[in-house]
Amino acid sequence: MKRRSFLRTLAGCVPAAVLPQALARQAQEMPLAVQVQPLGAHQDRTGTPHSLGFSTILFRVTTAQSEGRVFLMEHQQMLSNKGPNLHLHTDLEEWFYVLEGEIAFQVGDRRLVLKSGESVLGPRMVPHSFASVGELPGRLLIGFTPAGRMEQYFVDGPKKWSSRPEGYYGTRDIGPSPFWK
Repeated sequence: MKRRSFLRTLAGCVPAAVLPQALARQAQEMPLAVQVQPLGAHQDRTGTPHSLGFSTILFRVTTAQSEGRVFLMEHQQMLSNKGPNLHLHTDLEEWFYVLEGEIAFQVGDRRLVLKSGESVLGPRMVPHSFASVGELPGRLLIGFTPAGRMEQYFVDGPKKWSSRPEGYYGTRDIGPSPFWK
């Protein structure tokens, strides 16, 4: 069953009053160590920030913490008009929330510039890219769901990407970023 069909079915079967109780019960069943794991500002969950050359990446919620349901990272783009290649994900969605700065996005054939507090979804199988375009570095919260192998993608970095079989990370490069100058 596809996820959307499942969610529609679930929404129709679970009365609104029962859902909060069910979620609270599920949270109570989790060990406290899983429930409460605070992380300070400018900290990486693994203890080591990551970099792609044009950005600093902090792992905020790891794949293991969410049992593969989500991977969240904070992305600070240091160089203007640099960013990832135009790419798509074959089996996950990528959500972007702008924390600071101005970020240009291309999602499918649509281009937009978002500012602090705004967000956009990069759906699976839809090409997308982004780049900081403001005078200050851009900072994003980026979420992947389900997490797939995206955490491993950033751990491995460019030196290991080419040694993996095509499609290993569930990401496919389409071409250069439309924002590169």
